[in-house]
Amino acid sequence: MDNSPEAQEIIYHEKQMKELCALHALNNLFQNPKTFSKADLDEICINLSPQTWLNPHRSILGLGNYDINVIMTALQKKGFESNWFDRRKDPKCIDQQKVEGYILNIPSQFKIGKYVPTPIKRRHWLTVRNINGIYYNLDSKLDNPEHIGREEDLVEYLRDVLSDIDKELFVVTRIENSKSYFKENS
Repeated sequence: MDNSPEAQEIIYHEKQMKELCALHALNNLFQNPKTFSKADLDEICINLSPQTWLNPHRSILGLGNYDINVIMTALQKKGFESNWFDRRKDPKCIDQQKVEGYILNIPSQFKIGKYVPTPIKRRHWLTVRNINGIYYNLDSKLDNPEHIGREEDLVEYLRDVLSDIDKELFVVTRIENSKSYFKENS
């Protein structure tokens, strides 16, 4: 595991602000802080539901908390798609050469400040992707990217994720690979 400053410098890792985990997940996926802005995602929300006063695709306070429809639309604007992965399948069947990365939706407990938990349950978006042959968890709530390892380590990581029924996995591919990201004998 390489946690040297040089290794960390080559990985773009956006940190959590407000309820913008979907924004952070997208920018971490594309490894570029300018891929999307809050204004971009807010515009997508408005376009998805132009006639609504309370937009169903983000928090009522407008602080973020975007849903999968916003993520899917944002990805399509860049020539990518996200496909929900059926947990009944083994992640080993995924052809990693056709995958840009993964976006996970996981439960997250709402806290007051940094340490005081509340009974409010929320959802959180995060990205896992390959950078220079190594897979990383680029969760915006982490201080640094979390080293997962090579492909076999990723498969074990994804199996573990999928063992929790409260977690959802979305496979991000280029649009042309969206229906053919499985290995041929799967």
